[in-house]
Amino acid sequence: MRGAHRPGGAVMTRRVAIVLIAFAIAAGASSLTAQTVTSGLRGPTSLNDEGPALPMLPNRNTSEREVRNYPEQPPVIPHTIDGYQIDLNGNKCLSCHARARIAESQAPMVSITHFMDRDGQFLASISPRRFWCTECHVPQNTATPPVSNDFTDIDTLLSRASPGGRR
Repeated sequence: MRGAHRPGGAVMTRRVAIVLIAFAIAAGASSLTAQTVTSGLRGPTSLNDEGPALPMLPNRNTSEREVRNYPEQPPVIPHTIDGYQIDLNGNKCLSCHARARIAESQAPMVSITHFMDRDGQFLASISPRRFWCTECHVPQNTATPPVSNDFTDIDTLLSRASPGGRR
């Protein structure tokens, strides 16, 4: 009871309690890192070890366009791009997707937004800040997703919400 009558005695008791709780959490965390998880994405690998890398799976190679999940989603690349050069010297993607090549290649043209500079002014050629295609566009591989996904796009949600479907 002596500490309760001293100014700051309650504060000191709280500080001691906080320090004790911190030690308890630290002790629990250190014992957790030594545990081995036997299920999930890590397999039988200990939490403080790095398991073997999974094998690389082949990329999809199709001419079909993937459905976008949300309005501003960059389209995914439906074909392999192994060996494509995208650097200061050239961009292999533009050999098919450039405005001058789409009639011959039958590939979709690069979006008109890729011709705009940062001030919204249209340029005659691809904007330098949109030259690096794989910053936003990614190829798809044949892997089965490691976790389930119940994502529902906005069009499906809207059609479920209105009684007669989407209008």
